[in-house]
Amino acid sequence: MPHMLTRKLSPVQSIWFLVTKRASHISRQLYDVIVVGGGHAGTEAAAAAARAGAETLLVTQKIQTIGALSCNPSLGGVGKGHLVKEIDALDGLCGRAGDWAGIHFSILNRRKGPAVWGPRAQLDRQRYREFIQAELLSTPRLTVLEGSVEELLVADPNPEEPGVHSVTGIRLANSSHPISASSVILTTGTFLSGSLFMGQTTSPGGRIGDAPSSSGLSQMLRERLRLRVGRLRTGTPPRILKDSVDLSLAKLQPPDSNPTPFSFMNTHTRCKPEEQLPCYLTYTTPGVERVVRESLHLNCHIQQDTKGPRYCPSIESKVLRFPGRSHQVWLEPEGVNSDLLYPQGLSMTMPPDVQLRLIREIPAMHRAEIHTPGYGVQYDYVCPTQLSPALQVKNTQGLFLAGQINGTTGYEEAAAQGLWAGLNAARWALSLPLVGLSRTESYIGVLIDDLVSRGVKEPYRMFTSRAEFRTSLRPDNADLRLTMKGYELGCVSSVRHNEAVRVKRGLQDAISSLQALTMSTTRWRRMLPGISVSESKNSSLSGMDLLQYKDVSFEMLASVFPENLSEYMEFSERLKIEAVYKPHCDQSKREIERIQKEENMALPQNIDYFTLPVSLSQEVREILDRFRPSTLGAATRLEGMTPAALVTLFNYVQFTGKEARTTNRKQTDHEEDLCTRKASLPQ
Repeated sequence: MPHMLTRKLSPVQSIWFLVTKRASHISRQLYDVIVVGGGHAGTEAAAAAARAGAETLLVTQKIQTIGALSCNPSLGGVGKGHLVKEIDALDGLCGRAGDWAGIHFSILNRRKGPAVWGPRAQLDRQRYREFIQAELLSTPRLTVLEGSVEELLVADPNPEEPGVHSVTGIRLANSSHPISASSVILTTGTFLSGSLFMGQTTSPGGRIGDAPSSSGLSQMLRERLRLRVGRLRTGTPPRILKDSVDLSLAKLQPPDSNPTPFSFMNTHTRCKPEEQLPCYLTYTTPGVERVVRESLHLNCHIQQDTKGPRYCPSIESKVLRFPGRSHQVWLEPEGVNSDLLYPQGLSMTMPPDVQLRLIREIPAMHRAEIHTPGYGVQYDYVCPTQLSPALQVKNTQGLFLAGQINGTTGYEEAAAQGLWAGLNAARWALSLPLVGLSRTESYIGVLIDDLVSRGVKEPYRMFTSRAEFRTSLRPDNADLRLTMKGYELGCVSSVRHNEAVRVKRGLQDAISSLQALTMSTTRWRRMLPGISVSESKNSSLSGMDLLQYKDVSFEMLASVFPENLSEYMEFSERLKIEAVYKPHCDQSKREIERIQKEENMALPQNIDYFTLPVSLSQEVREILDRFRPSTLGAATRLEGMTPAALVTLFNYVQFTGKEARTTNRKQTDHEEDLCTRKASLPQ
């Protein structure tokens, strides 16, 4: 049975002592995996690599900021909540951390089908950070080190593997001693050559109060590894003193009465239903737009061409793109004992005095005081089409990238990449084959495939609309889709695996019992009066068929057939969802099988598209050479690929595959013939 997470966390002082003690006594200079950065991508990467059996070192500039929520104090949402559930199914950290630190739980999109529900929680910043740090410190094979990485160490590649470089470790700033590793994962977030903007003031950094990562690292990526590097921007709103806000002038937004945990291992959240805190909704006014327009000349961040997040834009961007509109502002608590509010929707980079003028144009904040002003960040990112589906840099063996360095935005997107990069970095170090996730089996697969196949022109955010098979990629079944696979790959514990197997068998038995309950519609109506089964229907229906009807619940069926169904009550909601989506899933199964065949057709990574002896346009050759898709399925999603070019590519790969198999078979026959002749010779 799943349970509530009950492990007690150490007090903050004890955590600092344990981390510092662990960090100051590095017992080795050789690791399997080194992770650079302690944000959401870095923590998941380090934990996943260690779970997979690799001796792992996590290097971060400030130990006390490991697991910090740099921007909004929340987790999940539509699309993002799917990622959290999948990360949890693969034994990641953030789902359980959300259950521990959550103070306001809600399921977004409930008016739509369960496939696009968005589990979400407001978080207590301190609780979340403490949980992540305690988890990392109790993870076997994981060491934490405070420091700044100055240089990546590279050498000649293994000639038997693709690539022109091979990573061998790192060198810290102010240190002459290298730390060696078979794999290195860069999760630098907004710190890679980061710059902070506030009004007309610019300073180096990736987060207020912290220094940027070493400029040498960015230079190394550009000049030594010859990677294409771009520039993106993001921002954060000011933090408001709660006591200075008149919440009576905002609309109360209560949480769900029964919090839904993120983790499949938890039945409850730490925060009891009655202890949850509310959020509040208010709106911008014409005065807000006036202040934005009057201060544009004081805002150098908004005047620049660097691409910002389309789906989480600054208030300046919203005013310029949608003049005359009123915009939502969510006032969100930052913690149980925090005296701050986070004004979601008011990211801004104007001077602090102008920020104060702006927020006071909103009635609920007409006397508000700012604790910390908002600011913008610009940072380097690596064009992600240079990565394989395992998130390894194609031209550098053993180098993996995850998080905002790949052009994404958001905690959840970063954490998902971190986990997958951590698993593959460990497998590379342990001489195991790298693995990918198909977009037909997970949102993580959709995320990574979009990045490596299509690249980004602006910070990438996950939405359910990005997944072609979202009716089967639901939050409720992430464990069934991924936990067994994660266990086989080495990143899932036996405890979680056993629980997933128990759930899978229970659901299968329950579905079998429902399907065995087959009777005529007339008899069903007699046993369940009031259900909306048409009287004109004379066919037979199973219990599973009946569950597809909106007004039929599993509880209703179990009350009529307790001896058959009562033992499966814990699965009641999941069975209802399975029944509702069964026709859709059956319909898409054939399409998924076709795509999986394409996904499994590998394209050689050393292929020279410019000299390929087939009929392809120069434009298509350039696209293939630039993006170098790993499979035919990835090639189908490249912008500019024509159906004719795909058929040509398919035929070529299929032909060369057959030719190679024929050659191998002839070689084998020849060797066997030689052996036979040799054996027949007199001794």
